[in-house]
Amino acid sequence: MPHRLPLLSKAVLTASLIVALPVIAQAASLNPRKAHEAAVVLDTHFDTPANLSRPGWSILDRHDVKLDDSQVDLPRMIEGGVDGGFFVVFTPQGPRGTAGNAGARDHALYRAMEIREMVSRHNREFELALAADDAEKILARKKRFVFMSMENGSPVAGDLSLMKTFHDLGVRMIGPVHFRNSDLADSATDTAEWGGLSPAGRTFVAEANRLGMVIDASHASDLALDQMIALSEAPIILSHSGCKDVYNHPRNVDDTRLKALAAKGGVIQINAFSAYMVPTPRIPEREAALAELAKSLGVSGREMTPAQRRAFVEGRKPIDARWPLPRANMDDFMKHMLHALAVAGPDHVGVSGDFDGGGGIEGLEDVTGYPEITRRLIAAGYGQADINKIWGGNALRVLKEAEAVRDRLKTGKAD
Repeated sequence: MPHRLPLLSKAVLTASLIVALPVIAQAASLNPRKAHEAAVVLDTHFDTPANLSRPGWSILDRHDVKLDDSQVDLPRMIEGGVDGGFFVVFTPQGPRGTAGNAGARDHALYRAMEIREMVSRHNREFELALAADDAEKILARKKRFVFMSMENGSPVAGDLSLMKTFHDLGVRMIGPVHFRNSDLADSATDTAEWGGLSPAGRTFVAEANRLGMVIDASHASDLALDQMIALSEAPIILSHSGCKDVYNHPRNVDDTRLKALAAKGGVIQINAFSAYMVPTPRIPEREAALAELAKSLGVSGREMTPAQRRAFVEGRKPIDARWPLPRANMDDFMKHMLHALAVAGPDHVGVSGDFDGGGGIEGLEDVTGYPEITRRLIAAGYGQADINKIWGGNALRVLKEAEAVRDRLKTGKAD
């Protein structure tokens, strides 16, 4: 009798191994590059549109992150086996109120038009995707697909009817908030103001459902995430987030919420943002040196000529050497990835490098590093079906379900 429980545990373990070993063996036999090429490789958060207005910068040219900080362009997408992604209409959270809302609206309209103009100008290489099924159709035409998303809802906060305007322009994913609270929701990195969503934020959720726009809860506070999961009739997405149980950062999500996200059909896209993976202290001397470098070059933010950009990147090297910051690597990334897969399951996990928006880690500096993720997934025992889901299938499925909710609401049919 005392031995029966241990013997039963061994039997269960042995049976599990018998079932799992063929699956692991099948995964191990996959050719990583072929497995990568077989998947629809989609990144849900490219901040690359911020580069489109750089003087002399073209998405058709091959750039080098070590020279100009950029991480996504067509030649590197081809090398990294990247088929497309969500190109972001990002608006920093500025002053709130009538004037601030108008400024945010105009900024976002301009950025959305920049994306459309890029696709139009390079129509042999790219095509705008407006529905989940468009991705495969565009790939069949030997092009890269471009979905559009909106990060931070401040452009629509003053008038939620603008959500339809941006939908008409092509936006298919939208998040209510960024680093600071907005009129729609509390941010994960600000002091709580609304207790989650504001009253307008709740209307925002309903309007996104009505339009068939995927709701993006990255950057939202925990309570705002809870409320979006509860209120949305369609699954929601975390377009670039990590796991709080791996590294405790406000931008990451705990296991309880990961499970709730998955239970409603949602997806977390694991991002490659170093500060959300490893402790990253503030170094005042470093920040002062970087500010002085920018001042000496007469630049501010992304508004740099190609020559200024190169000079800034070069001038930053001795600063990095003198005041280095800890930097995450691929092992850190895979800790988040494998943890999310274990907690939420392979139907609810994807990838985003958060490239051109602060992302990039050792071993994953730009989109050319993506095949390494596939190699590591195979080494962890994941087969082609799961790789297909993780790289694009899950995100496209969420978009398709948002479209189905829109159609059902339009016709008034119940589930």
